[in-house]
Amino acid sequence: MGGAGSNEFVVDTMAVEITYYLLVAEWIYVDSVEMRKKKNLFCNVAYLVFLGSMFSNEHHEWLKKRDWPAVQNSILHPDNDDDLLVRKYKERDEHGRLPHHWMAAKAQTHTHVLASVGVQSIWYNLQALTTRDNKGETPLDIARRSGACAEIISLLSLTPEEAHSLGEMGMLRLYAPVGYWNNEMALWIKSRSYADCHKFINEHNDELVREVLKHDNSDLLRNVACISQTYSDSLVFLALRMIHRNPLSLTDKDTVHAETVLQWAQNPQFNTCREIVKVLSLTPEHISSTPFPTLLRQHLPKQFVNSSIFGTYNTICTFIKHMKYDKAELAEIDDVLQPPQSLLDKLFSLVITSASRKSTLTLRKGIALLNMCIQRSGAGDGPTSVVLDFLKPLKN
Repeated sequence: MGGAGSNEFVVDTMAVEITYYLLVAEWIYVDSVEMRKKKNLFCNVAYLVFLGSMFSNEHHEWLKKRDWPAVQNSILHPDNDDDLLVRKYKERDEHGRLPHHWMAAKAQTHTHVLASVGVQSIWYNLQALTTRDNKGETPLDIARRSGACAEIISLLSLTPEEAHSLGEMGMLRLYAPVGYWNNEMALWIKSRSYADCHKFINEHNDELVREVLKHDNSDLLRNVACISQTYSDSLVFLALRMIHRNPLSLTDKDTVHAETVLQWAQNPQFNTCREIVKVLSLTPEHISSTPFPTLLRQHLPKQFVNSSIFGTYNTICTFIKHMKYDKAELAEIDDVLQPPQSLLDKLFSLVITSASRKSTLTLRKGIALLNMCIQRSGAGDGPTSVVLDFLKPLKN
């Protein structure tokens, strides 16, 4: 992304204005008709250039129309000119407004793309946060007056110093988390760092994970299809976790070729391994109607899906995840318990028993032990080889 704090636009504008007045002064005493014509021509051109710097650019227009994707595509285009974007986000229109003022005026409905555009626009011009238009209003003033969404009001409430301290990535993580984590996941997938992808899914609530996976027409699953030349159990497990949380990603089409993820995987250009092609051939209806343990047994080798371990471990993971986000109904947990067969089973039973006895201290101790288990790599939906290695000592 472009850097914050450039004064290049101010210098350019002043140069044009000074040039205009110098031209006027230099030719004010010219007497010949021909030279007067030349003077008028050059002065008019200079004046038009100066006026042009005070009118809106395409970013003003996109933001007025709430075309957030057009703005983001321009910013993220691989051939973009960061210095040019910095200048554009310092340009004022005839109302004295920066692009930020128009974003604030049109941001009544929150979207993840809007949040990302808001952060990126501020990073290109930190001083926009306190810049006033011809009516004396800052972007924050306009956002509050026009009923902008809470997320944009919160973002525009930053001072330039606070925004600079957070940095672009810090602002994205706080104010546009879906866009931030979508980008992180894309980088991990492209570098085949599947463990990082699993860690993200394990450690974040399901709502955020689903939104990240749905972002940009489920582009992350297409990334998986394009880099899956070599089979690994962690790769297949990741693909299953992704479609389990977002079944419609199997039918989403990209915005350029209008093709599904399966069509991408079947393209000879990518040479996608047959195991991933098989996973991507599933339908949303099948995914929604099939228990996740069954999907694992169908698509992963048996040594990675020991049902007695998986059933217990997955139940515990689900329980802890629910406890973390206050969604558990303890009265219903007994329904999913199996007869204790391992230490983890006993811990799980301890939690349920203590809950029924209202023993807060014992409940907290049990949850603390289970919470430690779920933080291990691979937890969340079921075992990978890492999880099985972790569980081996507990089987004896």
